[in-house]
Amino acid sequence: MSKKKILIVEDEESLLKLESILLTSKGYEVRGVPNGLAALEALKEEKPDLILLDIMLPEIDGFEVCRRIKSDPDSKHIPIIMLTAKKSREDMARGEQVGADWYITKPFKSAMVIETIQRFLAK
Repeated sequence: MSKKKILIVEDEESLLKLESILLTSKGYEVRGVPNGLAALEALKEEKPDLILLDIMLPEIDGFEVCRRIKSDPDSKHIPIIMLTAKKSREDMARGEQVGADWYITKPFKSAMVIETIQRFLAK
């Protein structure tokens, strides 16, 4: 069975490394990118099975990245989990509006992130 591919979009390098190590150790194939434009480019190259997306990113924010991915017929089926420090109801509602499938706030427990990813990839 081939490994499930996860695209991590996170501009904080230490967090990107931590998430990459965590998911690789769980058997996932991981690609990490530092901003939204790189995420959109990565999507053209290969289709991940799931995207972990930060909101506060340089150039274009995670909300816009999510909106673009979900409005594209080729990628709208890919589950997007927003992983962010933005905790307000407005932010969560906006995440839902742009098509995010799930919303996890930082600081997060690794087990909860893994559990959420497994739930989406089991569908």
